[in-house]
Amino acid sequence: MKLNKNKNWIYAKNIIPGGNMLISKRSDFLLPDYWPSYYKKAKGCFVWDLNNNKLLDMYFGVGTNIHGYTNNKIDKRIHEVIKNSNMSSLNSYDEVLLAKELIKIHKWPSMAKFSRSGGEANAIAIRIARASSKNKNIAFCGYHGWHDWYLSSTLNKNNSLSNHLIPGIDSSGIPRQLKNTAFPFQYNNFEMLKKIVKEKKIGIIKMEVQRNYYPKNNFLQKVRRLATKNKIILIFDECTTGFRENLGGLHLKYKVYPDMLILGKALGNGYAINAVLGKRNIMQAANKTFISSTFWTERIGYAAALACLKEMKKKSFFKKIIKTGKYIKKGWSELAKKNKIKIEITGIDPIPIFNFENKINIEASTYLTQEMLKKNIIATNCIYVSIAHTKKYIDLYLRELDKIFFKISKNKHNLKKLIKGPLKQRSLKRVN
Repeated sequence: MKLNKNKNWIYAKNIIPGGNMLISKRSDFLLPDYWPSYYKKAKGCFVWDLNNNKLLDMYFGVGTNIHGYTNNKIDKRIHEVIKNSNMSSLNSYDEVLLAKELIKIHKWPSMAKFSRSGGEANAIAIRIARASSKNKNIAFCGYHGWHDWYLSSTLNKNNSLSNHLIPGIDSSGIPRQLKNTAFPFQYNNFEMLKKIVKEKKIGIIKMEVQRNYYPKNNFLQKVRRLATKNKIILIFDECTTGFRENLGGLHLKYKVYPDMLILGKALGNGYAINAVLGKRNIMQAANKTFISSTFWTERIGYAAALACLKEMKKKSFFKKIIKTGKYIKKGWSELAKKNKIKIEITGIDPIPIFNFENKINIEASTYLTQEMLKKNIIATNCIYVSIAHTKKYIDLYLRELDKIFFKISKNKHNLKKLIKGPLKQRSLKRVN
């Protein structure tokens, strides 16, 4: 594939702030000027850009399509829904069925609320928790959306989001009255969390169960005990990790149960649906506050989630996803060793991640994306594994990666000269 400047993206930035709706899909964070940006269609693990180039997708929708693009069985159900109307004056009973199914899978919660996006679900969870808790302050770890409660931590002295999101996040638009209401802590740093709880009148602890690194020294168990002892509501945000290694949230694997849980992304296979589950005594606080949106009653998301859960219940589903992720990690490790490149491999198996050594990470990852695109492969340093990523396609990707690693190894001090456009901007930073 010949790399040409993406004039559509350049134009988009003039009429859409930031260029698009999701920061993780912004071309400037992937391959400035040359990332294809827009697609005509997608199927399996391939996408077709506006120039009809067929691209193997090894980035994969930021984790939404675990069943592959346009999955026939799921889409068949959606077509039936559309034929009978996705919206009316009445509610869809599918939302009741989905609530019942998710409660049955997890066992510990007794009520559910739904939204379309992960940011909304996080805001819903915080609103309900604050309505239920005496203390309103929040201790959090990880990425939890774009709402004021989360970004308010940028107002705190020495408590910005630099280590949780993107270095240099601005506090513009965030009311100053929210200062010192949300406090970030580092994953696996229990002493840091304990100090925040002691000093900041914390009523809610919110965190991702796991992302880049595994819990150490019974970290999750300690957090649960701390929350229980201090009558703090514990929320697990599993928008990303849910339905990756098992049927439900990853916390089921560790047998550590929160008071509230957020699920999304893989739940709908590209159709907009997120869930907030919780214990009855907490969730009923939603009746004391106002939480409502017209399009939360739209039927497609609920129908998609029910169809996805049906497919996930097949015995081999999660085994395949995990096996593929392990195979990718092994391939990365072997190729790095072969080409004498230092990389750090992290992430749960179905979402493998690697980073080059700091001094070349931005240059090397930009070059990697550039060279992969020349071979009609969309790739970064992270892969959201789907059921459509068969060994045939993984091997094709690894063969090209071997050549790229070789070039990086031979040009460590001159990588900028090999890059056609600007370096990519620093993207989301994960501390957990």
